[in-house]
Amino acid sequence: MATQIDEVAKVYARSLFELARELGGNPGVAAMGEELREVCAIVRADRSVLELFRSPIVDPGQRGASLTRIFKGRVTDTFLNFILVLNRKGRLAQLLSIEDAYDAMEQDAFGRIEVDVFTVSGSIDAATQATLVDDLTRSLGKQPVLHFYADPAMIGGLKLRIGDQLIDGSVAAQLRRMRSTLLDKGLAGRDAGAFLS
Repeated sequence: MATQIDEVAKVYARSLFELARELGGNPGVAAMGEELREVCAIVRADRSVLELFRSPIVDPGQRGASLTRIFKGRVTDTFLNFILVLNRKGRLAQLLSIEDAYDAMEQDAFGRIEVDVFTVSGSIDAATQATLVDDLTRSLGKQPVLHFYADPAMIGGLKLRIGDQLIDGSVAAQLRRMRSTLLDKGLAGRDAGAFLS
């Protein structure tokens, strides 16, 4: 799901992205992105690792030694060095934001765009999905990467979030618009009648 990414995270993500491209081209960018996602998945899944990454009271030297023990041989030396630089600069707590920024750069480099799709059930049938992908590809000029979420309050239809833009085609939104239109016309008609009397 789309999130706001701070400027510091973008700077570090850009550095990692450019280093990955310099070392291995597009395959290097993809491989580095996969490493970043795997480490971030570990950070999200294990509260003790999350605390190690975020705690301001842990000595950076001790944390660096712990990070080396945890990740040495499990990630490339390049990525381990990146984590250690973040640690030394006091930016390790921003790793998850760096992942979001890197992912956006990676998607852009490969001509893809993240699209959050909200439906009542959190899914759509294969034919509707294929039509949605075709329509989005034509209108956006990029290959959409769909992420599905359930929102029972929608009643029906679907909503799309593409970056900061929300396209609301839900039944609930249509009913709200219809209600607003009826109220506006009803009030306008009543006001006009009062004015003419």
